[in-house]
Amino acid sequence: MTTLKRDARIVGLIYLALIVSAPFRLIYIPGALFVHGDSATTAHNIASHELMFRLGIFGDLVTGVVSLLLTFSLYHLFKDVDKKLAALMFVFGFMDTPLYFFNTINDVGALLAVNGADFLASFSQAQREGLMTLFLRMHGEAISCAEMFWGQWLFPLAWLVIKSRFVPRLLGYWLILNGLAYLALCVSGVVFPAVEDTVSQFAFPLQLAEVAFALWLVIMGAKPRADGLAMPARS
Repeated sequence: MTTLKRDARIVGLIYLALIVSAPFRLIYIPGALFVHGDSATTAHNIASHELMFRLGIFGDLVTGVVSLLLTFSLYHLFKDVDKKLAALMFVFGFMDTPLYFFNTINDVGALLAVNGADFLASFSQAQREGLMTLFLRMHGEAISCAEMFWGQWLFPLAWLVIKSRFVPRLLGYWLILNGLAYLALCVSGVVFPAVEDTVSQFAFPLQLAEVAFALWLVIMGAKPRADGLAMPARS
């Protein structure tokens, strides 16, 4: 196995780890514990399944770390294709990690509001549930803002894939669409929340590009084209 193919497969495995860890708090926890428009039931679910909710917080921390490792690994894989473009990808990708870390504060705040009957004794149950809802909604709004960087970092990555010639160009073009989908979700979530669900339905197929890219790297690795058209290495 060549060094390039080995490195590509390592990157693919890290990417798959991110794809597996991120949806736990992003999708599974809200689906399992949150009831839209019913703060009391949501608070009860969080209190009854506190370990699951805490695992969601920890999952976001793990996702932030894995995201940073992925960004660095992709920079290492593509830096000889175009070092400046790879650096731009790294800068945009790096922003993902602090956003994940800072957003866990909102979940911690929601958990404290649910369990803080002692030091929040001056607050009624309804007020504590209101605080919990506020923190959970802030978490969701922060995700909408983070989608700006989730989209932007895919553009330099996509162009690196297209230029590299050791990964199919089709994946690069699909990643561009994936980035545009994230930007559309960001705009709808921040500016036009009434249409966010509709935009999400159209965006989902485009967001599978990252899954396809990660699976290609794991299964096929990367191999320079034999026709001599691969991009020359750059220092």
